[in-house]
This record gives sequence, structure tokens and C-alpha cells, in this order.
Amino acid sequence: MADTIDYGAVFKALPGMVALLTPELVYADVNDEFVRLSGRSREQLVGRYLFDVFPDNPNDPAATGMRNLEASLYRVLATGERDTMALQRYDVEDPERPGEWSKRYWSPVNAPLLGPDGKVVLILHRVEEVTELIRARGGSPGRRDSRAGVLEAELYTRARELQELNERLRRAHSREREVALALQEAMLPAPRQVRNHPAAVRYRPAVGALNVCGDWYDLVDLVGGERIGVSVGDVVGHGLAAAGVMGQLRSALSAASRVAAGPAQALDVLGRYAHVIDGAESATAVTTFVDCDRHVITYSSAGHPPPVLVHADGRTEFLDRATDTPLDARPDPIPRPQAETTFRPGATLVLYTDGLIERRREDIDTGLERLADALREHRDQDPETLAETVLLELLPPGGATDDTALIIVRL
Repeated sequence: MADTIDYGAVFKALPGMVALLTPELVYADVNDEFVRLSGRSREQLVGRYLFDVFPDNPNDPAATGMRNLEASLYRVLATGERDTMALQRYDVEDPERPGEWSKRYWSPVNAPLLGPDGKVVLILHRVEEVTELIRARGGSPGRRDSRAGVLEAELYTRARELQELNERLRRAHSREREVALALQEAMLPAPRQVRNHPAAVRYRPAVGALNVCGDWYDLVDLVGGERIGVSVGDVVGHGLAAAGVMGQLRSALSAASRVAAGPAQALDVLGRYAHVIDGAESATAVTTFVDCDRHVITYSSAGHPPPVLVHADGRTEFLDRATDTPLDARPDPIPRPQAETTFRPGATLVLYTDGLIERRREDIDTGLERLADALREHRDQDPETLAETVLLELLPPGGATDDTALIIVRL
């Protein structure tokens, strides 16, 4: 049935003013209602820059309609998310009488249309004119300064105040996100080679202005032969608080791993530390101790998705035989479990956080299978290339709704 629908005809017949804008803010198409209510023909609209057609009223030095609309459209382009604007006064020039402007009020909504790569290819710009609503009845035509005039001024003032408040909140949230990302970047180790084993690390923040989370990774040299520790973790929460907790847990595990007898003991120590840190509730982590002389991996998990060992022959093994509760949920003195597995030179160890595999309304096993398939297919790639390939194939085109940390080590 859907194949027989003429969506071009549907678009033109939509009630209400609807236009499609390119990322350059040029009209790509407009529906019939947009033509009728704007007082412009299709030829005067399609192919022209939005603000060439509808500039601000030059006779009103306080006009902000164009600036507000431009900011909203660029937010859609930057975030790939819908932006609903507050009530706007946006005067329109009479096309039949150049230089004459009429006072108009609008309620705009701007929504992204995404391409296969997740980037915004068009903006759907829907506008409802509410001029008559603002100029609601109240008082005679000769008494525009009476109840109707007061109502008009009051509604417009409240809308302006709401928009200014929303803009301040956006700026504050943006600053917090930038600071949290900078803090996170400073506390996470840079990608490097560990004991002659090539390694790649990646961190991808979640989409959206407030979704900076507490995902982390770590690589440490262990004493006693050619041994390395590889870990990832995830702190519940968002923003600066989560980033701060992340830094404390990562540093604590890094220190504990250097003196612990094994990964289970390292997580035991980290769990006791998590008990006294506000914000560490339900934090998860998994750590692996890799003995490259014996070709043995010892591992333990505190409520975290299992690492993947990709053997040189393409076989994938999930390290899931030592999974336990999150860091702060283990009662003393019961020790955490740990397990071992063996590998041959050329194998690849992959640790990650749940943003890489989890999707809404999808079983987690589906995400794990998707990860295993990608690693198996591209196992011959070097760690840096493999990390990029895995992120490209597993993360949604528009970005994940949760942070993603990924670490890949060639053994």
C-alpha cells in the first residue's frame, strides 16, 4: 500500500505551512498552504535563501525573529534533533507594497530529515501563524490599547522570556558538556603500544547536549614478566559528576592492578573504594590480566558486558565465565570470581562499554552477535583500523544514546 502513495501530493496537501530547507537554508520545496499564507509564489521561494525572502523588519531595531529562527535551524543541523521554538514575532513585508511591513506572529517547529549516514540532508520547517490568536477579541476596533492589546503584549512578553530562558539553559548545558568532555579526555590515557603489542582506544560521547557519561578504559604494564592489564568501566549518570567519579575509579583500579594477585582481587579493592564514593552506585567494570609469556588471559567482571577474544583463526570467544555484581554490590568478605583462557600470538582482545552493543527494544544477545560478526570479518585489520570499522558498523548512523568506550589490543 505504501508503494502506491504519492508522497509528493501528500506534502503539497498538508494542512499548515510546511517547507523543506537544505543545510544551506535554501528552500527546496514548499507546500500549497505555505505559498498561500506567506503571500509568495513557489517561484519566489524555491531555490532562494530563506532570509533573502524573509529578512527582519528594518524599521524595527528590536526585531529578533530572523536571529532566533537561524539559531534554531543551526541547532537542528548540529544535533540532528527537533527544535520547537517559542512564539515569535516575525514581521513580513507586503509583496505588493515594498517597504510596508505587517506585524505577524508564528509558532515554528524545525525537524531534521536524516540521510543513510545519519547526517541532516533536509530540515522540515513547519510554521503555524498565530497572529489572529494573539490579536484575540477584546475591546472595540478603536480601543486596541484595551484588553486585546494587553493580551497581545502579555503573550508576546511571556514567549520572549521563555525563549531567553531556554537559550540560557542551552548555553549552560553546552558549557557543562564541553567541560565534562575535556575532563574525560584529560583523565583517559592516550592510545599507545603496551609491551610491543599494538593497541587502539576510542571514546564516543552520546548524542544530545547532556549525555556526557562516565565510560572509561585503561591500559597498564604489570610487574612480573611480559604482563599487561586491560580494563573498561561504566559509571551511571551524566555530566561533570559522572566524569569525576569515572576518574577516581579508573585511577584506583590502575593502582590496584599493579599490586593485586589477579583481576578478581583488583576488583575487590575497587569495589570497597566504590562504597565510599558518591555517584559510584551501580558502576560496572571488567579487567583482564594478560600474560604474554604463558599466553594466558585471567579476567573478572563486575556487572560489565564480557570482553571478546578473537583468535587468529577467526573463532570468537566471549570471556563470560567470571561475571559478578556491580562494584558496590558485592558483600565482604566473599571474593569475586575470576577465570582463565588461553590464546595464540596474533589473537585480538576487545573490551567495550554497553553503548556499543545495546539498542532500545533489542535483546542484548543481538548486539553481542553483531559485535562478534564484525570482529571476525575484519580480524586481519590493524587495531586502529579495526576500531574505526567496529564503530562504523555497530553505532547507529546518528550516534548512540549512551557513551561508548572501546579498546583493542593485538596479542
